Amino acid sequence: MSNRVVCREASHAGSWYSASGSQLNAQLEGWLSQAQSTIRPARAIIAPHAGYTYCGACAAHAYKQVDPSITRRVFILGPSHHVPLSRCALSPAEVYRTPLYDLRIDQKVYADLWKTGLFERMSLKADEDEHSIEMHLPYTAKAMESHKDEFSIVPVLVGALSESREQEYGKLLSKYLADPSNLFIISSDFCHWGKCQRFRYTYYDESQGEIYRSIEHLDKMGMGIIEQLDPISFTNYLKKYRNTICGRHPIGVLLNAVAELRKSDLEMNFTFLNYAQSSECRNWQDSSVSYAAGALTVH
Repeated sequence: MSNRVVCREASHAGSWYSASGSQLNAQLEGWLSQAQSTIRPARAIIAPHAGYTYCGACAAHAYKQVDPSITRRVFILGPSHHVPLSRCALSPAEVYRTPLYDLRIDQKVYADLWKTGLFERMSLKADEDEHSIEMHLPYTAKAMESHKDEFSIVPVLVGALSESREQEYGKLLSKYLADPSNLFIISSDFCHWGKCQRFRYTYYDESQGEIYRSIEHLDKMGMGIIEQLDPISFTNYLKKYRNTICGRHPIGVLLNAVAELRKSDLEMNFTFLNYAQSSECRNWQDSSVSYAAGALTVH
């Protein structure tokens, strides 16, 4: 019987971000140096998962709120872009590689989650094809580098969950969110706007002026609702505007976990710290993706 450790390779290194550890390290340091640590320590962050040339600077504003001295476990919830999934899935890997250093999966927490019967197991190929979790690994490694041998990760691929499923997973994960030694990373871009086959979303409120201003107004409406930490209002916003927030289900799980903890009078606040767009849409031939970075604190 083989004792070989199952590793997930850094499959998007060299395309979505640098495969060179030294170059990647310098880029991350540069972006982080431009961000302020205003609301540390974060218990959860929302950050984008596009190529670093597009969203690296934005993501830094969320990662700057991470306190490596207290964080011992990092949950990463990312949406499934390629595999049809109606539940959540766990990785078959034990180690996630990054150009900086390898991250190990917390097998005890994985075993506990698996026992609930609520999770599927994704294939290694599905895991390596997906970028929504991987794009957070180098930033996690960088944010945690001063304690790199003292933490583990818990990657969770989140499917197209119903409202009741979001509630179920939120309830399940709320006990982990209650623990100050855990950090939750919620992987999400915001509006994907354009006529192109990939997006097919062209909501436009002319009263806002240029198209990109309308997109920003729409996104910031959603961000304001997330800051209220109200899962029902967020669901209603999505139903009304159909905004193409690809991490809406991981966000929904977080909001439901927070709602569960608020029942026991835990005071929690969420603040967005940065917003950006890949380009400024001014006509119907244009397209763009929006990015937002924010952090949840517990008092």
